Amino acid sequence: MQIDMRVMELLASKLCHDLVSPVSAINNGVELIEDIGGSVVDEAMKLIGDSGQTASRRLRLYRMAYGRAGTDENLAVRDVRQIAEHYLTGGKITLAWPDGVPSEEVATRRGFLKTVLNLIVLGEETLAYGGVISLRSDGLACRLEIVGRNAHLNLQLQEALEGASAIEELTPRSIQAYVTGRFAAHFGFKITHDHAIPDRLDLILTVTEPQAASAPESPALAS
Repeated sequence: MQIDMRVMELLASKLCHDLVSPVSAINNGVELIEDIGGSVVDEAMKLIGDSGQTASRRLRLYRMAYGRAGTDENLAVRDVRQIAEHYLTGGKITLAWPDGVPSEEVATRRGFLKTVLNLIVLGEETLAYGGVISLRSDGLACRLEIVGRNAHLNLQLQEALEGASAIEELTPRSIQAYVTGRFAAHFGFKITHDHAIPDRLDLILTVTEPQAASAPESPALAS
């Protein structure tokens, strides 16, 4: 599977945008110490520490969600869950990921947990006012219930998720939906969505193809 250069550029722009805030805060903390000195050391060190942890948590998830690390067939659900929980720490969104979700039958599928992480990032982007992302198992499917004010996929995001958008029409706002859909299709999964209930969006990831003996290379970024 080949990835268009524009897709790569938009994804790189998204990652840089998400990382520039905590990295800039680290620089600001250093400048406070240099400019003012002792009276603000404690405040500056807290800013540096918190921002460094935020950048680290985001990088860990991005490595798993977009890089080769997330394609490992030996991924442990507990490790992926921990990465997702840490990623959302300190924000306005709560993650409810109970034990046993997704089922072992699908969790061991190559690329399944990677796609779940991408769906969590997509869910986060629909919750501008905060909310809750809950995971549920249903046979060969994993359902993400995304609940919060105005939680929904607009038409642009729906088309991007389904691969119906022209590459030229993709934007930094829709690139996450697009790559999530492409990962799912590549690994033999299907994503459906339902937002019939106000302020609730359901994203359902379902296995549609049998487990392959040796799957092709993932269209992932290098880890």
